[in-house]
Amino acid sequence: MSLRTVRNLLWGAVVVTAGILVGVAWTLPGGERTPPATASASDIGGEFALVDEDGKPRTWADFRGKPVAVFFGFTHCPDICPTTLGELSVLLADLGPRSDDLQVVLVSGDPERDTPEVLNAYLQSFDPRIVGLTGSEAEIDRAFSAFKAYRRKVTTEDGDYTVDHSAGVYLYNEDGGFAGTLDMHEDMKVRRAKVLRLLNGAGNGTAFLHGGENLAGRDG
Repeated sequence: MSLRTVRNLLWGAVVVTAGILVGVAWTLPGGERTPPATASASDIGGEFALVDEDGKPRTWADFRGKPVAVFFGFTHCPDICPTTLGELSVLLADLGPRSDDLQVVLVSGDPERDTPEVLNAYLQSFDPRIVGLTGSEAEIDRAFSAFKAYRRKVTTEDGDYTVDHSAGVYLYNEDGGFAGTLDMHEDMKVRRAKVLRLLNGAGNGTAFLHGGENLAGRDG
């Protein structure tokens, strides 16, 4: 077993902690809970022009031909982002040969700090097939808007900042059609079953949606 595999498997051990942290992250100051998104499936996703961790220009059209799992985060995220990417790495390993049929994409909500070089270094801790995307503030705004994702820069007490952002994993079929989400509250077996159904061609835009599913769960 390689060091990378061991490291990825270790991420799976933080599932319970991650669930607690998500519950905290989805609560705004003062105890207010974030409202669920109401966008229709056909509206979630669209074109963008960003660059990957190697500085290569990438558009949404580049990811046609295989199902895609899209996560919105940032490299300075203290908990949910590394936990989610670690779990996705474990999921890819668990899928075996089928994992090559799934593309996992991280879209940074912090382009000010997340240069391609920073993304490249950050992604070394996860499955090497995960692609990181960044760009200018305007380009990132367009990407988040197209996917109905949320991000907000929040100044911290020490004068630094963090980024509050959508915390779910968005699933798309090979034609770019929205097929549902993976939620941190779900058991890993449920998430794996969803991905397998997607890989088997069940991602028709409504296959995995559940009434009231929160697409705007936030992490800061």
